[in-house]
Amino acid sequence: MDAWIEFAKGPLFAVSFLIMILGLGRHLFLQLDGLVRRKGRRLLKAPWRKIFTDSLSWVIPVRHIVDVHRTVLFSVSSYIFHIGVIVVPLFLADHIILWERLLGFHLPKIGTLLADVLTVITIACLLTLLGCRLFVERQRGVSRVSDYVLLVAVLIPFLSGFLASQPQLNPISWRAMFLIHLLSAELLFVLIPFTKLAHIVLFFFDRISQVHWQLRPGAGDMVSETLYGKEAKV
Repeated sequence: MDAWIEFAKGPLFAVSFLIMILGLGRHLFLQLDGLVRRKGRRLLKAPWRKIFTDSLSWVIPVRHIVDVHRTVLFSVSSYIFHIGVIVVPLFLADHIILWERLLGFHLPKIGTLLADVLTVITIACLLTLLGCRLFVERQRGVSRVSDYVLLVAVLIPFLSGFLASQPQLNPISWRAMFLIHLLSAELLFVLIPFTKLAHIVLFFFDRISQVHWQLRPGAGDMVSETLYGKEAKV
C-alpha cells in the first residue's frame, strides 16, 4: 500500500498534472487562434471595456442569480462549489507540499480548520447540484449522463480527502482512503481537459459572445428564455 501511495504522490501525480496543463493549454491556443483567424483586426474595435465588465459580473454573479429566481438554489450551490473546488485543492497546507515538490516554489496556504469547513460546504453543494439534476424537472431535462458522472468524479476527491483527515469518521484504513483520494484527484486532472470542466480556462471565451460566438444579437437571451423563462437574462 505504501508503495502505491508513493507512486501516486510522485510519478502519477506529475503525469496527470502534465496532461491537465497540456490539455488546457491546447484549448487556450485553439480558442485564441480561432478568434484571431475569424476576426483579425476587427478584434481591436471590439467593445473590450464592456466585455470585461460583463465577464467580471459573472465572477460575482449576484444579479444573474437573482434574475433566474427559479434556479437560485442550483445557481448559489454552483457558485459556492466553484469557490471550494478552487481554494481547497490549491491552498490546503497538505496539498502545498505536492505543489511545491512539483513546481519548485513556495505557495500560500490555508489552515486545516478552514479547509475542513470549505470541504464540507463544497460536498454539500455537490450533493445539492446532484439532487437538483436528479429531482428538479427543469435541471433533469437538460442533464446528460456526463453531468452526473462529472459531479461524482469531483465529489470523490473531496469526500475521500475529508474522511482521510477525520479518523473518527473514516470507515476504512487511512492508507486506503488516502490512496482513493490521490487516485480520484489524479483521474480528475485527466478528465478536466476532455470534459466541460475545461471551462476552468474557457470561462472568459464563454462570456465574450460579442466577438467569439457567431450568434446574432439577442440570441443568448432567446436561448435562455427558452430554457428558463422570460425572466432569465444572460
